[in-house]
Amino acid sequence: MFEFGAWISGVYFRSSREDMMKKFFADPGHRTVALIWLGWVIAIMGFQAYLPARLELARPDYAIEWTPQETRAGAQDDKLYLNEPFLNTHVSWDSEFYLGVALEGYHSENIRQVNGYFDPSDAVLDVWPFTAPASVPPGQRLSMSMAFFPLYPLAIRASSLPLSLLGMTPIATATLAAVSVSLLGTLAGMLALYQLAKDELGEDGGLRAAFYLVIFPSGFFLAQVYTEGLFVGLAFWSLLMARRGHFVWAAALAVLATYARAVGVLLALPLLYHWVRSGAWKQLLPANFSPRALGSLLLAAAPLLAFALWRISYYGQSFTIVEDVWFGRGLLEWDKTFYNWGVVLGILRDGVSQSAAYYSLELAGILFGFVACLIGLRRHPDLALFGLAAVFLSFTSGQAQGMYRYILVVPPVFLLLARAGKHAAFDRSWSMVSLLLMSIMAALFSFDLWAG
Repeated sequence: MFEFGAWISGVYFRSSREDMMKKFFADPGHRTVALIWLGWVIAIMGFQAYLPARLELARPDYAIEWTPQETRAGAQDDKLYLNEPFLNTHVSWDSEFYLGVALEGYHSENIRQVNGYFDPSDAVLDVWPFTAPASVPPGQRLSMSMAFFPLYPLAIRASSLPLSLLGMTPIATATLAAVSVSLLGTLAGMLALYQLAKDELGEDGGLRAAFYLVIFPSGFFLAQVYTEGLFVGLAFWSLLMARRGHFVWAAALAVLATYARAVGVLLALPLLYHWVRSGAWKQLLPANFSPRALGSLLLAAAPLLAFALWRISYYGQSFTIVEDVWFGRGLLEWDKTFYNWGVVLGILRDGVSQSAAYYSLELAGILFGFVACLIGLRRHPDLALFGLAAVFLSFTSGQAQGMYRYILVVPPVFLLLARAGKHAAFDRSWSMVSLLLMSIMAALFSFDLWAG
């Protein structure tokens, strides 16, 4: 049983942290993971640098109803943050919002606005760090950047400070910082996933899981100006720390993950699972009441509390408006979900087309995510609960796109692959299939075509 009262014991925390660090650096598997990561970094960076020198893709992209208009020649010429030549193949679509917030804040005049409004004075919560900017007048249209959480842009801004000594333009510096944050977050995620898989499958299984993460068809997103790399680093370490009994770390990392992406709030599920499993809830009963048990419950619920505070602030309420008005997403959007996935099934039924090719990958991704989590419920219920919730809320968000990217954050996907990868034939076959698919999608992204 876990002793949740030890969460707030300084002596326990220091000693357990020291033991954890000694064991971590003594594991030779971590060096192997780091070398795999380094090889992947060289490969993906080299691949995306080589592409425009040897290949040019035909425009526009007919993957989705709206992509022909958005992927025609010159469609992104008016988007300031997508036109810096340095590392340009790593920047597209949502990247402009992260770079815009990092350099100019949420109300940059260089970012498009939507027909949505929210009066800052109407915010329920208006205390630091959730204070609404005084410069925003009532009735001003909301920036599209409001649909994106603040931690990644803040990490970009902080990382840009030392990199500014290189003398590059501000956008180039921010782009290098953003890619660096994504790559380092990916390394952290690989190391955590290695440990999670090693618990069940041994060292070889852990190495396979870490490798399968970065070669997954959507794994190239981990090396772009997108939040995936940072998020997997924070979320996977939170899951690992909860398993190891380091709950202060687990809660802190879960809160950071929540401020990186909304799905981070679901880390409360594995934290609460471990809290219930420890029996700490018994100390909340009147006969056995302990203030420490209440403190441990608050730690387990930390992602929920962090999300709730943000949600009632100016930023959280603006987020909901922009997500609904422009991106068409929301929580449990059943009508939109059934309609859009019905359209997808119709496209797949009609036969071969760019749309059918794209949606087949999205559908396969979401189905694989569900299956992996259901299979994993018995072996790793903590991971499967988080994964199921993440897949389910993604599926019911109202849009039938981005699914194979969203399941990058679901550990049971890679544990299931690692288990199957014990068979050499599957390991080689899956690696070939996954890498070929990833190369296609990375090429599309590099040329500003739609890649999910």
